[in-house]
Amino acid sequence: MSYSFDIIGIAPVLQFFNHQQQVETKRDRAQAYLGSYCCTLDAFIDATEAVHHRPDWDWDAIVSTIVTFWLRQENDVLHWKQQLAAAQGTPNLGGQNLIVARVVNYDSLRHEFETLFDD
Repeated sequence: MSYSFDIIGIAPVLQFFNHQQQVETKRDRAQAYLGSYCCTLDAFIDATEAVHHRPDWDWDAIVSTIVTFWLRQENDVLHWKQQLAAAQGTPNLGGQNLIVARVVNYDSLRHEFETLFDD
C-alpha cells in the first residue's frame, strides 16, 4: 500500500470534530484526517493514534510517510506553523484552532473511484 500525507489547513476544534464524526464512520474509507494543536512531527505522529475507527492500514508506513514529508517539505511545514500561530491569535466562534492534515491510502482511493463506474 502507498500513502500520502499533506497538511491541508487550519480549522476550529469544534468544526474538525464534527467533520470527524461524519466521515470517519467507515473503516474502508480512502482518507483519514489528523488534527493537532501544534505543528510538530511528534504531534502528527501522536495524532495517528487518535484516529477514531482506524482503517486497516499499515500505520507504520503512514508514520514513515509523515516523517518523509517533514524532512522534504520544510518550507510547507514552516508556512503552516506560521499560519497556525496567526490563527491562534485570532479569536473565532469555534474556539481554539487545530492544524489539520490528511492521510490518503492510494489503494483504497483507487478502489473508490473504480466502484463509481460499477453502477
